[in-house]
Amino acid sequence: MSTDEQQDRQDWQSWHEERIVKVAAPYGPLSLTGTHWLSDYPDGRIPAAPGQWREDGEGVLLTATPEDGLSVDGKPLTGEIRLTADRGPIDEARVTHGARRLVVLSREGLWAVRDFDPGSATRQAFRTIDATPYDAGWVLPGTFRPYPADRTIRVENADGIERGLGLGGEITFEVDGAERTLQVAVEPDGSLWAVFADATSGSSSYRFRFLRPAPPAADGSVTVDFNRALLPPCAFADHFICPFPPPGNTLPVPVAAGERNRIDA
Repeated sequence: MSTDEQQDRQDWQSWHEERIVKVAAPYGPLSLTGTHWLSDYPDGRIPAAPGQWREDGEGVLLTATPEDGLSVDGKPLTGEIRLTADRGPIDEARVTHGARRLVVLSREGLWAVRDFDPGSATRQAFRTIDATPYDAGWVLPGTFRPYPADRTIRVENADGIERGLGLGGEITFEVDGAERTLQVAVEPDGSLWAVFADATSGSSSYRFRFLRPAPPAADGSVTVDFNRALLPPCAFADHFICPFPPPGNTLPVPVAAGERNRIDA
């Protein structure tokens, strides 16, 4: 084994261990106990969350009494306050109820409240992430080809609802001598994001996974490292609304690399 490969293997092991710690954190994905769409509660009363939550154009009106036990920005809330979508880390959400974080979410003009509870049964049961040991053969040279203009397609989400998925281009690479292609989104920092499935999906790995290549070079070259294929958030809690792979993003070959499944005690 070359020195470079040994270092890559060590880097991957550190990445894998950090992923487990991040997932198991108090406000990691395992702590999500519900995503409550306000359109399902016209009276503003969410059974699982105290207070009254009402859509208000580009925001949400939250009304609470002392008995509700809600705090906003660290201060007990009595009365009404207007909220917008939370953009920062979950543990910095504005609304709290004891250790819980009640996160305001907006998707395609609809508003929801997400409930993150560090004491969730799913978090308590979690043991580790099953992942394939590092294999240098799954670090593939690729090429990114941007689309002339960004496009949005409708794909089914994990909750059964179709939503828009923005795509900015595609990456091509070879597996077993054949060219393969994945459509990708381009993140604000220039990195790429693919939602993909393969011949292992739903059997020896979760039904689909994410891949996040680093920003391509100026000539479009990009490293496609399937060792860092990620389980989507909905693999850790049923209440996430992860998008399914878009048409064409199901590889006909088994990708025996990266994260495979959540393992509980």
